[in-house]
Amino acid sequence: MTTLYLAVPCYNEEEVLYDTTEKLLLKMESLIHSGKISHNSRILYIDDGSKDKTWQIICDLHARFHLVAGCKLSRNRGHQNALYGGLMTAKEHADVVISIDADLQDDIDAIDRMLEQYEAGYDIVYGVRSKRRTDTFFKRVTAEGFYKFLKFMGAEVVFNHADYRLMSKRALDAFAEYKEVNLFLRGLVPMIGFKTATVAYERRERLAGKSKYPLKKMLSLAWEGVTSLSIKPIRFVTILGALVFAVSIILLIYSLFSHFWGNTVPGWTSLAVSIWAIGGLQLLAIGIIGEYLGKVYMETKQRPRYFIETFLNHEPKTEDRSL
Repeated sequence: MTTLYLAVPCYNEEEVLYDTTEKLLLKMESLIHSGKISHNSRILYIDDGSKDKTWQIICDLHARFHLVAGCKLSRNRGHQNALYGGLMTAKEHADVVISIDADLQDDIDAIDRMLEQYEAGYDIVYGVRSKRRTDTFFKRVTAEGFYKFLKFMGAEVVFNHADYRLMSKRALDAFAEYKEVNLFLRGLVPMIGFKTATVAYERRERLAGKSKYPLKKMLSLAWEGVTSLSIKPIRFVTILGALVFAVSIILLIYSLFSHFWGNTVPGWTSLAVSIWAIGGLQLLAIGIIGEYLGKVYMETKQRPRYFIETFLNHEPKTEDRSL
């Protein structure tokens, strides 16, 4: 029988954890009773160095419910690293792992359909938003622009998919071979290959607390994705340098004609030519050097992504009781 782990990254989620756990426990128990997953399945909370009582709550939930496990990072490493740490920890105990945010804006009923796709032979199942009715006009436009921008810049991403996905142990073992330190999971997972499927769902309103991905962080995430998966920005600089250099050649010809026709003041020709020609050559040179540096940059950073301070996954001594 399939052992399922739900990987739930948490950062300052004390306001939603009890309610989230109640809903996830009902879902997990329903799946266990229906024979879809084994009793060894778990809800794995990953505490990303929270400043509030998130970890204390996780410890309390772990002691009370045998389906709850906890993983505490040594310090805040960011959502992507925390999620990656949870996935790598869970894959040692599970046949399949589903990542989901702690606010449960993602529809947990889609888990059933994800498992059905897994049983049908798919190693990766993406949760894709079917509509954005709960979003404001500004957020809807910027979010959809985010995916289009990434696509344009060369990052392979699934449109309207965030980090709600199912991954089999085989897919996670393959994913562990990717050694990038600057993680952008939405772009890396599609690179793994294997059979993939999508499950559509409607995103809900956040229950409590504040969103951890305001516009500023979304822009930062987009830039992280582009610079981690593509060297197009550097190529743009190269192209820009070439264009500026081409313009300098045109201006050189114009300056020479102006000089011979006597329409210039002394020194103007040499100054104009030097500014445009040298500037264009510098940009072209920086672009070419940057092309190589970009490739080196993407391969050489090998700092540890995270350290796990505490891992809780033992059988509780007390019986389960309602929240």
